[in-house]
Amino acid sequence: MTYRNPPTTPRKSATFDDYTLSEIRRAAATGIYDIRGAGAKRKLPHFDDLLFLGASISRYPLEGYRERCDTSVVLGSRHAKKPIELKIPITIAGMSFGSLSGPAKEALGRGATLSGTSTTTGDGGMTEEERGHSKTLVYQYLPSRYGMNPRDLRRADAIEVVVGQGAKPGGGGMLLGQKISDRVAEMRTLPKGIDQRSASRHPDWTGPDDLEIKILELREITDWEKPIYVKVGGARPYYDTALAVKAGADVVVVDGMQGGTAATQEVFIENVGQPTLACIRPAVQALQDLGMHRKVQLIVSGGIRNGADVAKALALGVDAVSIGTAALVALGDNDPRWETDYNALGTTAGAYDDWHEGKDPAGITTQDPELMKRVDPIAAGRRLANYLQVMTLEAQTIARACGKNSLHNLEPEDLVALSIEAAAMAGVPLAGTNWIPGKNGF
Repeated sequence: MTYRNPPTTPRKSATFDDYTLSEIRRAAATGIYDIRGAGAKRKLPHFDDLLFLGASISRYPLEGYRERCDTSVVLGSRHAKKPIELKIPITIAGMSFGSLSGPAKEALGRGATLSGTSTTTGDGGMTEEERGHSKTLVYQYLPSRYGMNPRDLRRADAIEVVVGQGAKPGGGGMLLGQKISDRVAEMRTLPKGIDQRSASRHPDWTGPDDLEIKILELREITDWEKPIYVKVGGARPYYDTALAVKAGADVVVVDGMQGGTAATQEVFIENVGQPTLACIRPAVQALQDLGMHRKVQLIVSGGIRNGADVAKALALGVDAVSIGTAALVALGDNDPRWETDYNALGTTAGAYDDWHEGKDPAGITTQDPELMKRVDPIAAGRRLANYLQVMTLEAQTIARACGKNSLHNLEPEDLVALSIEAAAMAGVPLAGTNWIPGKNGF
């Protein structure tokens, strides 16, 4: 009788997984790095790794929907004559016309206005639809200067100086030629159909001292009325926040690496920056060390999805959050109703991230006239408003359960972490212990 060894079950490598192998083959075949949109897809410590400690005997909860829980927030009260007053602490992040279609930009303005919050222009300038349908509009001032002019600066309700973005801190933006239509080309003063790449740094300043001069210029242009935001990618949040405050910012925006982008290198999205959760406490600490916490407002963005995320961010010390990718999903992007069309592009609803190609079946990240017809800005704006309302109600529910009559009364003491990494990043105890990694010498 011949004895045969049983066969070993084939085992795939955790390091060289199917995606990695396919990317090596693609790179070998093309000699071109991969470009995509959206944010980091790798698993990172996030808000799901935190839990709230609801009230019981040691804390007194508020009753359901019968006891008030305030959600309003004022942004830009440090220097501006006309700070922004919002009904909810959830804003819409900057996403450009060019990256997004005109109807999508209009829908964002409509949804934000219905919800009593602000939306943001993004690179490429201000469109009339966006300004006309946005009660509160923040104007982004980016390294590219595309579409920038003093008239629109004055028409905005706030100005956001973009130093960096969470998906690509230290990197510039991309807008490929297929999305540069006649209108986009005119607004950006670019040739139609030619790939555009934004600079990674501002052309007229190189450091925090120069930034202070630039902020003063923007204040003079707008007669000191408009709040000035400074947005940084989540790389060195403590020092960047401190320097933004020194330069005179009214509001600091910190964008973690789960934040999305219209188009940049895959290697950039997945390997540069820090998780949003890791950025919050250093930024808050910088404000506290300067005696400016709550005097200079802090907005955090990057992977905010629901009311629990909002409540956790506020509990860690921020004043408001900003959403981008989630807002596009609320409008209808990556919707299963277009699954057949997504399949024809070689992908599936929920995974589509080739926004730079301009073929979005949902009509949101495209300049194709036929695809844009699929977006009803009125209906899409209502969906966004519904989503923002649900997020706000969820955050209020949690705040009341913690005994708070304002979302801004939530605090780190209300939180515990499920992992050592999250506990260290958020500066809250590991669940079931009083241990905060890195504190008290441990």
